[in-house]
Amino acid sequence: MSFKVVIPARYDSTRFPGKPLARIAGEPMIRHVWQRACDAGAEAVIIATDDHSIRTHCEQFGARVCMTSPDARSGTDRVAEAVAQLGWADEDVVVNLQGDEPLMPVSAIRDVADQLINEASADIGTLCWPVETTAELMDPNVVKVVIARSGSALYFSRAPIPWDRDNAGSRDSASGHTPRAVYRHIGLYAYRAGVLGRLAKEPPCELEEIECLEQLRALWIGLRIQVRQAGEMPGPGVDTPEDLEKVESLLSSG
Repeated sequence: MSFKVVIPARYDSTRFPGKPLARIAGEPMIRHVWQRACDAGAEAVIIATDDHSIRTHCEQFGARVCMTSPDARSGTDRVAEAVAQLGWADEDVVVNLQGDEPLMPVSAIRDVADQLINEASADIGTLCWPVETTAELMDPNVVKVVIARSGSALYFSRAPIPWDRDNAGSRDSASGHTPRAVYRHIGLYAYRAGVLGRLAKEPPCELEEIECLEQLRALWIGLRIQVRQAGEMPGPGVDTPEDLEKVESLLSSG
């Protein structure tokens, strides 16, 4: 299985400046993420950043770094810029692994890449996991995905989709289990390199701006996103200093 990984790492996070260099178990977080990509067997692992201090730290532990523009609109745009600089072929499979996901399972990285390697008609691969409680279903920070019989994504939303019209009133909004199969999206993607270039050239669409979900741009322009249930649910990502403490505790406990 041949694929590459690009890890976008931005220094100026609004909620957590300098986040990629925050220490977890004595190492910068970005090193933990890089190691996950290496352990997954990627033929190339690139860290894409706009910050020279991140570059210096990454090169010290042996990572390959690509400097990108500070004006990149999103992690996907940063990955697309790095791929263009590196001159990778349009058919190359590229995994976008966010730099704040130190607990992303190695199996998940391989799973998203495998979808494109074994599904010629797919443009993008991603993962999902069953929603287990009504609280998750109603949480706008838990992105939901509706999937066709073929495995293609029909829509992503922060709203509770699909909406069970006849049973919605019987849910326990605090902890009750959902009565039907509903899936949450896991924000890990594999792209064909040519698709990344096409996405980066497209302006945000109205649905993307309403939901604040950039994957809707791909659906809007007619790309096929293949969705597979992950073999295991990833651990939490890091958005805040408090999240960092949780992740360090989980890593320490194995």
